[in-house]
Amino acid sequence: MDRQSLAERNRRLTEARHELTLKHRLRDKLLKSLSFAPISMQRTGTNRLLIIRPDHLGDALLTTPAIQLLKKARPDLEIHALCGAWNAELFSAYIEINQVIALPFPGFARGDRAGNAYMLALQWSRRLRKSAYDCAIVMRPDHWWGALLAYLAGIPQRIGYDLANVAPFLTETVSLRHEHAIEQNLRLVASWTGPASRADIHLTCPLQAADKAHITKRLTELSLASQRALICIHPGSGAASKLWDSRKWALVADSLASRFDCAIAFTGTASEAALIDEIRTRMSQPAANIGSISVSQLAALYAGAAIVLGPDSGALHLAAAVDTPTVALFGPADPVEFAPWGSTHRHIVLSSAIACAPCRILDWRGDSAEYHPCVRDISVEQVLDAASRLLSDAANR
Repeated sequence: MDRQSLAERNRRLTEARHELTLKHRLRDKLLKSLSFAPISMQRTGTNRLLIIRPDHLGDALLTTPAIQLLKKARPDLEIHALCGAWNAELFSAYIEINQVIALPFPGFARGDRAGNAYMLALQWSRRLRKSAYDCAIVMRPDHWWGALLAYLAGIPQRIGYDLANVAPFLTETVSLRHEHAIEQNLRLVASWTGPASRADIHLTCPLQAADKAHITKRLTELSLASQRALICIHPGSGAASKLWDSRKWALVADSLASRFDCAIAFTGTASEAALIDEIRTRMSQPAANIGSISVSQLAALYAGAAIVLGPDSGALHLAAAVDTPTVALFGPADPVEFAPWGSTHRHIVLSSAIACAPCRILDWRGDSAEYHPCVRDISVEQVLDAASRLLSDAANR
């Protein structure tokens, strides 16, 4: 199949996948009816605000500039973050957040067995009522469950996006635009902060002395605590459709280590250890696996790296948040919305020219991977060129 025919095929399949199934249409009708349920709204005046963010690392990080600008504009607000346990550590590091509440959001915990989503919303709404929130902001655009939860909790002001199955539970909505997720999030708080220019927006991640010390010790154990520049590669991602070829990563790592006399360190979760081992066995140059570390420790590691490379993932956003240059490989996700935040001279995005990208479909199970080559289209030469430019710029500075 030629490239044009393949792209046309994938576009047709993408349109079909984005269409609502009968199950989802029935769900949306149920949600519409629930929005008319007589729920008593609280009258509190507590200046307490709830941020609802169910997603994983990258999306959580992209929420923080809005939270920081909100707290700067309204220091009197008491901001609570409702998140999955997987992001509790991250949000707890930000002084702008007064309290972090971990909730097992249905559909987000890997291997999710949360049970009935509606019963869970009812149970948690009773807990949230005790905190008497004045306002809730649903940060994920399509998160009908979070909007329903805020409604059942009787939170009087509820802000989110104007999507059909979310808006009925909200008191204020904003339109979803084709722009970076950080800018989308900022429009949700604009009634407090006013419009924000790109110059006002800073993606940061607080670093702790204990985490820096832990990383220094770990690098020493791996014989990486030298004067050589450190290149970090995070080859894993939350979706198989985002992954690059392990042989290509090995070629890139070998070439960079040789050309720039750099140390190579791989990062990843325990579930990504096999992928890292596969890459390392294909290499001729030595390379280390950092192993299991916390998010805050990973931030400390990246802060000391020359560059971080990897597919679209939360790790690349974490590197950008500690001001480390990145090379990000994009496939099905849209870089307009999810590229690492910052100057394109320091955060280089590589993607395929195939016409069906970005399809925004992260799970193509049931369809052969060979029909979805977008990430694999990216060549070793492209990645090496991007990384070399960043390393040369750093050396010149």
